[in-house]
Amino acid sequence: MFPETRLRRLRTRRIQPLVRETQVLTTDLIAPLFIDETLREPSPISSMPGQFRFPPDGIADVVRRLYDTGIRGVLLFGIPKTKDPIGSSAYAEAGVIQNAVRSIRSKVPDMMIITDVCACEYTDHGHCGILTDDGLDLDNDRSLALMAKIAISHAEAGADSVAPSCMLDGQVKAIREALDAKGFFGTPILSYSTKFSSALYGPFREAADSCYTCGDRTTYQMDPANAREALRESRIDSEEGADMLMVKPAGLYLDILKEIRSLGLPVAAYQVSGEYAMIKAAAMNGWIDEKKVVLESLTCIKRAGADLIITYFAEDAARWLDEK
Repeated sequence: MFPETRLRRLRTRRIQPLVRETQVLTTDLIAPLFIDETLREPSPISSMPGQFRFPPDGIADVVRRLYDTGIRGVLLFGIPKTKDPIGSSAYAEAGVIQNAVRSIRSKVPDMMIITDVCACEYTDHGHCGILTDDGLDLDNDRSLALMAKIAISHAEAGADSVAPSCMLDGQVKAIREALDAKGFFGTPILSYSTKFSSALYGPFREAADSCYTCGDRTTYQMDPANAREALRESRIDSEEGADMLMVKPAGLYLDILKEIRSLGLPVAAYQVSGEYAMIKAAAMNGWIDEKKVVLESLTCIKRAGADLIITYFAEDAARWLDEK
């Protein structure tokens, strides 16, 4: 005890870096990117300052720029020209994501390409799969076949990993079986295994053009109040064959992230659009130091147990980490 015990001895400027327990690395970061099939020039996302929808022709150059900063993974979301009730353009051979994957693979061959497997950007109703006959809810089992088709099309285009995000029961099992049946035994599944029905997704819906026209997603995404169910969701996905798990959102769910780390698989945490927008808005008003808050938030996410951090701050954070 004091005065013999003085914890400040380890807090001098020269000693602090040597005893720091958690270190965020550029290679921990994954950059989400939006690719819009209707664009010819990048289009700014108003609710996410500094973020853009990119045209297919320019996406490989964007990824090259990210690679040059030290980032080694991207997560791709597509906005198609046409939408229908069953999201058929999501698995088209010449679809927006399929073409983007081929372009990136040819020009930035060492970048890890992860593709979001969902249908919300591709359906005219904005839900994550096929609706029930009454149009009031997501039809779980019919939507599984759709997710399998999407995942196969991404793997055939050259994706390194597929990431099902629709929170369907059985989605990992259905995708694993479909991939294996086509010979894609080596394609890992990064499952959005614990994805909450969060109020923090609003800016994403503008970015991905995925606003729903009826109901909401509370019957398939998770109740933010349920911690035990959150762990159960990820455990089941692990048992179904997921290679990596995910918690989404990140910042408000660090307790969940810590628990899911105990399952033994690599864990990703998604710092979502609302988290990004709040930090950006406060920084633009001069209320916080953006750089310090971003790096602190990423450090806390990693400290809680994330191996990978999906963040819209990836490019800026990579530059700031390099400065350090």
